[in-house]
Amino acid sequence: MSTYTQIIYHIVFSTKHRIPCLLPEKRKNLFRYIWGICKNKQCHLYRVNGVEDHIHLLVCLHPTIALSDFVKDIKVSASKWIKTNESMPDFANWQDGYAAFTHSIKEKNVLIEYVGNQENTIGNYRLGKN
Repeated sequence: MSTYTQIIYHIVFSTKHRIPCLLPEKRKNLFRYIWGICKNKQCHLYRVNGVEDHIHLLVCLHPTIALSDFVKDIKVSASKWIKTNESMPDFANWQDGYAAFTHSIKEKNVLIEYVGNQENTIGNYRLGKN
C-alpha cells in the first residue's frame, strides 16, 4: 500500500521585527523561487502570497517532509536568495517561528482566494474596513 495524505497547511511567517521590506515589485520573483523549492521537495503549493512584512503559503507537504523542516528550508533558502540577489535591501532575516494551520480539503478554494488576495485583505484591515 502506498502512502496517501490530504492535509492542507496554511503557513504564515514574517520578516524580522515585522520590518516592511518585501518590496511589491520584487515579491513575485521571491514567490516563484519559493514555488521552485516546493516543487523540488515534491510538495504541492496551491498559493503563495504576502505583503511587505509577511508571507502566506497554502501547501500540501509530501508525506516524508516534516512541517518544521519544510518551513526552515523555505526560510533559509529564501533568505539566501534575497541577500544574493540584493533585491530587497532592507531585508535582514525572517522572524523566529511561524504559524501553521491545517484545513479541510473542502476549504481549499476559499483559502486559495484568501491567500491570493493578501494585499487587498491586509489593506482593508489596516484601513479599518473589516
